Amino acid sequence: MNLRPELTPPPVSRQRLDALRSDVERIAGLLDVHPEAAAEAIMAFNATSGHDYNALDFAKHDGSRSLEEFAREAARPARPVVADITRDELVEIVRRLLMADPESDFYLRLLEANVPHPRVRDLVFHPSDDLEDAFAEQLVDEALKYRPIAL
Repeated sequence: MNLRPELTPPPVSRQRLDALRSDVERIAGLLDVHPEAAAEAIMAFNATSGHDYNALDFAKHDGSRSLEEFAREAARPARPVVADITRDELVEIVRRLLMADPESDFYLRLLEANVPHPRVRDLVFHPSDDLEDAFAEQLVDEALKYRPIAL
């Protein structure tokens, strides 16, 4: 299934990626030398990117992803909510996650922003025993049926 443009990762210019990579490296370099300046730089970075990164994200940015991947993530929406997303589109997103699509980071943020289940990541990647071999459709149905408890 093809996804409509608002459900696909937006392109990021090389210029924007280079600027973000430079910012990430600069902030990582400030952490040990000037922690106060690093904290201010992180706040500014978050204000312009819309994300909520912390000092550990910059200090350990190369542990689980490359600098390029970090910059690409920061350049894209942190919480890409699509008001009229359909069940079929969510199923396609989960399929892409299960197949380890190269854009999985974007699709995971998209899924998390558009279903009510607070632990949809675990539902997809670490399902309970009764969902161990579930198809994407079953995982989406489980995520959509979740209702928070009113306090």
